[in-house]
Amino acid sequence: MAERPLVGVTGPDRGGLVAWLMTALALRRSGAKPVRITPGRSCDETLLDAVVIGGGSDVDPFHYGEDRLWEKRNRRARQSTVVDWLVGFALSVFRALFATYKPQDYDPDRDALEKRLIKHALYFDLPILGICRGAQLMNVTLGGSLHQDLGHFYTEETSNVRSILPRKIIRISDATRLRDILGTEGCQVNALHDQSIKELGQGIVISAAEPNGIVQAIEKRGHPFFIGVQWHPEYIPQSSIQQGLFRQLVRCARERMGRAGRQSAGRAGGR
Repeated sequence: MAERPLVGVTGPDRGGLVAWLMTALALRRSGAKPVRITPGRSCDETLLDAVVIGGGSDVDPFHYGEDRLWEKRNRRARQSTVVDWLVGFALSVFRALFATYKPQDYDPDRDALEKRLIKHALYFDLPILGICRGAQLMNVTLGGSLHQDLGHFYTEETSNVRSILPRKIIRISDATRLRDILGTEGCQVNALHDQSIKELGQGIVISAAEPNGIVQAIEKRGHPFFIGVQWHPEYIPQSSIQQGLFRQLVRCARERMGRAGRQSAGRAGGR
């Protein structure tokens, strides 16, 4: 059996247990070996074959030169399938039981850790997937900025949906890596975010958005796998389309391992 790629999954020191378990499950189902990384749980990044920058607390606006802004947000319900409701209800209960932070509880140690991993992935062409805050930080690390409040994108008729259930409709751009992976021009996703990408970082392109313009996914051209999604695919285990993100991440990690192995063999044979 081929060696399982080692995939680092970032998170906070306190909380984040359910996100870690669901992400680890998705990676194991895809043939990888996940390892949890937090500010207090170090890992040798040179051993990693891929990285997942997980969701959680807001990215400190200090990183893109803005002051902090806190606002209350609206919520709205939408239809979902019975399976979605069952999965969503179970995950919501677990998240509520194990949550130990609010979105505005900034985590400078985690920001620093994840920015270092993002730069490492960029330098060594390591496959990297950003989830929610992870996508935002990937954009910020490359010089982009964020909307700290999304209120101006919505009206009373189109209030912001915040739900672990896939109830938000997005459109996926043509000629993007994300379109190739998901194999669809649009789909429903969940939404737990209070912020979103504003100005794009260097080399970043939008690969999915809501009809009102809110960025839902980004990627970097010229990189084997540098994709950030605003939603939480780990909380939609019932969707083969969403799990495709993890499968492709692991596939790219295997391809990179194969190239590294061939290069090592070539160097050994040349001695």
